[in-house]
Amino acid sequence: MKVFVGDDWAEAHHDVHLMGETGEKLAAKRLPEGLDGIAGLHALIAEHTTDPTEVIVGIETERGLWVQALIAAEYQVYAINPLSVSRYRDRHNVAGAKSDPGDAKLLADLVRTDRHNHRPVAGDTDQADGLKVLARAHQNLIWDRTRHTNRLRNDLREFFPAALFAFESLADRDTIAVLTKAPHPDQARRLSIAQIRSALRKGGRQRNLDRRASEIQQALRTPQLDAPPAVTTAFAATTKALVEVIAGLNTSIAELETELATHFDEHPDADIYLSLPGLGVVLGARVLAEFGDDPDRYDNAKSRRNYAGTSPLTIASGKKHAVLARHVRNRRLYDAIDQWAFCAITASPGCREFYDQHRAAGDLHHQALRALGNRLVGYLHGCLRTRTHYDEHTAWAHRQPAQTQIAA
Repeated sequence: MKVFVGDDWAEAHHDVHLMGETGEKLAAKRLPEGLDGIAGLHALIAEHTTDPTEVIVGIETERGLWVQALIAAEYQVYAINPLSVSRYRDRHNVAGAKSDPGDAKLLADLVRTDRHNHRPVAGDTDQADGLKVLARAHQNLIWDRTRHTNRLRNDLREFFPAALFAFESLADRDTIAVLTKAPHPDQARRLSIAQIRSALRKGGRQRNLDRRASEIQQALRTPQLDAPPAVTTAFAATTKALVEVIAGLNTSIAELETELATHFDEHPDADIYLSLPGLGVVLGARVLAEFGDDPDRYDNAKSRRNYAGTSPLTIASGKKHAVLARHVRNRRLYDAIDQWAFCAITASPGCREFYDQHRAAGDLHHQALRALGNRLVGYLHGCLRTRTHYDEHTAWAHRQPAQTQIAA
């Protein structure tokens, strides 16, 4: 007898609903998060079946210790997208009512009737799971740094625009070194070349010290409108604080990048990923982490492309027909593939030609990158399936230089 379990999770508890094969209620209970809760769930299930392979669980997440415990118990676990749950709720409840126990029942019924339309939680190795933790943490720190540099840029634009002429990247070591020494415009304008050179050397620069110091001094002394002294002093204090945060993030990003590279190099699929044009250690690790390494997760290249969000979405009804980009997708994976495609343009003649043909046909830059990324994901899938490295000639042999027809 199959037992279908809906698990609506919250931070401190889980509402679970057990359902039989014909939709009858077997049990429902609120369980605490943690060891006692998972033990209670196992005991509840054991009252109805002793075969863990007959237990199908629906839950709105694929991560966490609770999900790992469900997989370790050999249950079939389906991570259901919350948007799918919402659509399924609308099918059966037009009044709009919603509750945690109700959602648990909904999840149980969904995996009972519609699980063929959803993908089980991937059976990734511990190596891949560890790589995902590192890759996502590394990406989060980069996004945090971008947010802080944008705030710093906005502040400097208001009270010290000359600094924006001196530094192109506000996360660069030169920027951090000089603004740490002189966050106030008056301090910065009084800096001598020797003082700037000393700050640059302390920040890690070793070459072209005199030339760069002269450029920075000239830019910092650019005439500008000044804010009132009290306002300028306040902005200088916030600048100093933001620069300290960015400097700390730079250090953490570098440390995590080293750890990420070590874990990626130890993965058996690393060589295949690195053989593809445009994929280095960091991007390769991010792509591997998001795709996972379960060899049975993707039935074909199309399913891998759909998960990546690179394949086009066709909407056809009657005489209307539209091909659009997918917007429901793994944001982290799509971002990595977009960067991968951009890097591949300069690393592979075939990729360059493919991109240029799409641009010549009227595609915008990111549309052409998306098409190239879609093609590269297909090549990656083939390489992983056959356990072979990417070969430039084999990949693009079917495309002649004079070809004008663009492949999808």
